Amino acid sequence: MELDETNTKETSWERELLQRFAFAALTEQRRARRWGIFFKLLVMGYLLLVFFSFRHDPGTPERISGKHVTALVEVNGEIAADGDASADRIISGLRAAFAHAKTKGVILRINSPGGSPVQAGYINDELFRLKTKHPGVPVYAVITDICASGGYYIAAAADQIYADKASVVGSIGVLMDGFGFVDAMKTLGVERRLLTAGSNQGFLDPFSPLNQDDVTQAQSLLNEVHQQFIDAVRKGRGDRLADDPRLYSGFIWTGSKSLELGLVDGLGSSSYVASELIGAEDIVDFTPRAGLVERLSRQIATSLATALRGSMLRLQ
Repeated sequence: MELDETNTKETSWERELLQRFAFAALTEQRRARRWGIFFKLLVMGYLLLVFFSFRHDPGTPERISGKHVTALVEVNGEIAADGDASADRIISGLRAAFAHAKTKGVILRINSPGGSPVQAGYINDELFRLKTKHPGVPVYAVITDICASGGYYIAAAADQIYADKASVVGSIGVLMDGFGFVDAMKTLGVERRLLTAGSNQGFLDPFSPLNQDDVTQAQSLLNEVHQQFIDAVRKGRGDRLADDPRLYSGFIWTGSKSLELGLVDGLGSSSYVASELIGAEDIVDFTPRAGLVERLSRQIATSLATALRGSMLRLQ
């Protein structure tokens, strides 16, 4: 009798152990299946992301109904080589807009606080070239919220500029900003070791004391770029500008005040300009759009560049 009880206990223990192993194996199998599904969905999502990012969207509609249309190109955000408002992107849209057979007029809709003087200069020059090449196609700049510095540099090349009465316009100036950490380094007991080949290679180094020669050179650079900006504005606006020295001081004004100063030609929206001035109320967007992957990559790169950059020259 005791032997039967012992055998029963051993059999029960073995059965329990087998059940545990089976349950553990089943749990692991389910976990592996879930991870497999997760990775499959991840790969599928990535492939869809790549697919949509490479979809052809040049900003030039293939089918345009109607006899004539108003072509629209947008300048949104900071004007920079790696942004939505880069010269390459804007110029690509402008060329397509001017070249389309049904384009009766072009609207450059601007909502930008400024940015790179080089990028803005490229677009300004290209606008004058396109106007010469297509003399029968007028171009209007329409300001929404803000058109400051580099944004106005671009707008000045348009035949006419329109804004809302509350738009922010102007800031015809140039700045270079940065930080100095000399005193902070002294407090922390940090020694700066800077080796250069070239007497001015450490120009405006933020960890070295400010050098008056550096300041003089930087100011000369700012003045030269500022004069280029002023010349571009005068070239585009001509005698429409008021004789007011504050125009080139970096101040900003409302759209209403800008009208008095000659910075804009009238108050109105894109739809107003299209229907009442161009005479083609159908607006077709020719702005090239970035794919999702490109936008995400650019945002990461921009964040890193912003975190790492020091002094930087910009129209803003």
